[in-house]
Amino acid sequence: MKLQDNDYILWLKDLKENFKSIQQKAVIAVNQQLLLFYWTLGREIILKQAEKDWGSHFLEQLSKDLSREFDGIKGFSKRNLELIRRWYLFWNAALIAKQPVSQLNEVIISDEKELLSLITRVPWGHNILIVSKSANIDEAYFYILETINNGWSRNVLKHQIESNLFGREGKAISNFETTLPKLQSDLAQQTLKDPYIFDFLTITKDYNERELENQLIEHITQFLLELGKGFAYIGRQVALKVSNRDFYIDLLFYHTTLHCYIVLELKTGSFEPEYAGKLNFYIKAVDEQIKSDRDEPTIGLLLCKEKDKLIAEYALSDIHKPIGISEYHLTQMLPDNLKSSLPTIEEIEEELKE
Repeated sequence: MKLQDNDYILWLKDLKENFKSIQQKAVIAVNQQLLLFYWTLGREIILKQAEKDWGSHFLEQLSKDLSREFDGIKGFSKRNLELIRRWYLFWNAALIAKQPVSQLNEVIISDEKELLSLITRVPWGHNILIVSKSANIDEAYFYILETINNGWSRNVLKHQIESNLFGREGKAISNFETTLPKLQSDLAQQTLKDPYIFDFLTITKDYNERELENQLIEHITQFLLELGKGFAYIGRQVALKVSNRDFYIDLLFYHTTLHCYIVLELKTGSFEPEYAGKLNFYIKAVDEQIKSDRDEPTIGLLLCKEKDKLIAEYALSDIHKPIGISEYHLTQMLPDNLKSSLPTIEEIEEELKE
């Protein structure tokens, strides 16, 4: 007979969580020790190749000897030994140069212990992907920290690198510097990207704003991943009543790190100055009707298909609410003649009800 006592069930749940935690810590510890060994091995390979005349087949011989001793361990293949050597050289160059990492508040990589404490927190496969795909130390260090902070899988990391997150993060045009306190301003700026890549959407060329909104909500998991850590979805077409009129926000989010609401408006064409004024109005309404005293000032994010940088900067220059302006890019487009054959979200919902 299965034991159903509540105390037992709660105790069993705690046991499972504790064991999973121990398993995770064990995996992390093993990974750290393995990477520390790889670091030492990489350094010794470099030294031996410089000091000894062991020829071009040195790594091939080393691979055979280690693999024979540790049968079944894939980490001693010739290919992996080459990757270990490359990985060591990449990061050691930063230590030698004491190179500042400009994207990270001028952090200087000058201490081997500090560097190893970071890169050994990231799995070997992630490390190799980062070193292989990054153009410089700045970019690699950025992806190391983002992987640690966000707990990215290798596939997510690969997607973020291929979509050039390093080159997009913090690049939105905004007026945060003049509308938010310094600390909040810097954090808000780093939170926004330009452009946003909606490569998970499949949409016709002749789409409108409602179709774009529908598609983003239909793919809400990928959408939130692209928006970045901290975005929590509140709702779409959120109603605001001002005087005797009803107004509707395209999308409303709450940011758990910034501790504020984010009003997101979608535009399928080029940026126009009047868009900033309307978004400013929505932000004011959210501040008055939804925001609590515990929340930071509401931020607006305007996503357009394209924008003129100077026009966008002019439009924000006399706006007193914090607004960011970014482009979005679509990569998967269906022929327009298929549009009529694709059901809308409303049609699908109606069919499911029936």
